[in-house]
Amino acid sequence: MQARLERKLRILVTIVAAGAMAGAAFSTVHDLAILPGMVTGVLISSILGSFEVLIADGPVRVWLNDRSFTASLLIKSAFYAAVILAVEWFPVVDWLFGRRPGADNTFWWSLAYSVAVSIVVNLVLAITNLVGGRALVNFFTGRYHAPVEEERFVMFVDIVGSTTLAEQFGGIGIHRFLDRTFRLLSLPVVDHRGEVLAYVGDEMIVTWTESDGAKDARPLRCFLAMRDELLRRSDQFEREFGAAPRIRGSLHFGPVIIGEIGDVKRAIVFNGDVMNTTSRLEALSRDIAGGFVASRAAIERFETRLPVAMCDLGCLPIRGRVDGIDAMGFDGGAEPVRAA
Repeated sequence: MQARLERKLRILVTIVAAGAMAGAAFSTVHDLAILPGMVTGVLISSILGSFEVLIADGPVRVWLNDRSFTASLLIKSAFYAAVILAVEWFPVVDWLFGRRPGADNTFWWSLAYSVAVSIVVNLVLAITNLVGGRALVNFFTGRYHAPVEEERFVMFVDIVGSTTLAEQFGGIGIHRFLDRTFRLLSLPVVDHRGEVLAYVGDEMIVTWTESDGAKDARPLRCFLAMRDELLRRSDQFEREFGAAPRIRGSLHFGPVIIGEIGDVKRAIVFNGDVMNTTSRLEALSRDIAGGFVASRAAIERFETRLPVAMCDLGCLPIRGRVDGIDAMGFDGGAEPVRAA
C-alpha cells in the first residue's frame, strides 16, 4: 500500500477512535447509554476525519499552508463547529436507536463538549504537522530522552544555485521559493517512508532507519522521485518565480547518536560522524556528474536491485578523515529503473 495512503488512513482511524472514546466518556459522565454516545462520536469524527484526509490534506492543502498557524486552526475549527452543530441538531442517532429527540436534555452540553474535543484534536494535528508525527510520538514515549545509538541512512538534499537565486529574488522571495520547493520534496519522503529531520538554510536532511531504508533502496528512489516531482512542477515554478528548482544530494549510512537536547526549547537531535560525512559528501556532489554522491557503505546496505545504475567514484578525500571514503555516483549514461 502506498505510504501516503497509509498515512491518511492512520490519521482517519486515529480521529475516529478519538471520537468514539470522547462519545463514550461524555455518556459515562452524564449517566447515559454508552453505545449511542459512541455512535455520535464516530459519526462526527468520521465526517471531520474525512475532511482532514480528503480535503484539508488534499485540494486545499496549499491554500491552508499559505495561512498562518492560527488562521489555519481557526478556519478548520469553524468548519468543525458547523459540522458538529448540524449533527447535533438533526437527531440521527436518536432516530437510529428509537429515542425521542432531546429526551436527555444534554444538547447544549453535548454541542459544547464536541466542539471543545474537536478543537483539541485539530490542535494536535496542527502541532503534529509543525514538529513531525514521529518526533511528537518520540517525545511522548521518551524514546530518545536518554541518548541512543542507531544505524541510520542519512541523506542531504541541497537546492542548486540558491545563492544566485537569493540575489535574484531577494530575502522574502527566496524564502517563498524554498518553502514551496521543500513542501514538494516532502511528498516523496512520505511515499518512501523517510523522515524529514530538519531544514537548514537551503538544505533538507532526511533519514531512514536501517530496516526502512534498506528495503527497495528507498533513499535512492526517494531522491529520484524528488527530481521527478520538481520536473513535473517546473513550468509552474517558471511562471511564478522565473526559475525552477534543481537539487543535488548525498547519502551515507552508519551509527548515529540520537537524543533530546536543550531546555527552553527541547529538540531531538542527530549527532555523529555520519552526519558530518554526509554533509561533506553533499559538498563534493557539486563537482560530480549527476549531482549525487553516496558512500559505498550505504549502497551495500540495500537489499534489492538499485533503481539507477551507479558508478564507482573511488576513494574521495573528506575533510576530517585521513583515509577518505569510498563513494559512488549516478552513472550519467544510465536510465533510472523505476519501481514496479
